[in-house]
Amino acid sequence: MFIVSLTYKVPDEIVDFHRPAHMAWVKETFDAGIFVASGRRVPAIGGVLLSRSDRATLNEALGRDPFYVNGVADFEVIEFTVTSASEGYENLLD
Repeated sequence: MFIVSLTYKVPDEIVDFHRPAHMAWVKETFDAGIFVASGRRVPAIGGVLLSRSDRATLNEALGRDPFYVNGVADFEVIEFTVTSASEGYENLLD
């Protein structure tokens, strides 16, 4: 499993300009089964994506994100093995 942490590196007005294209990309990647969860960081300095795809598929998808393509955010990808999950989230287990 992968956690992708996005951190904005441009002013808010530039983030806001690219947000509609980024959200369309998020929908596409959800529809393709690449991500299982996403959301804004608190405070709103970026976002977080949760993926169960393989690394090559994830990298290819991230390379198409308008936030990446346009230099809006830095991306940190953290890989981990899910060994425990709460009831109802067993589908996240590796």
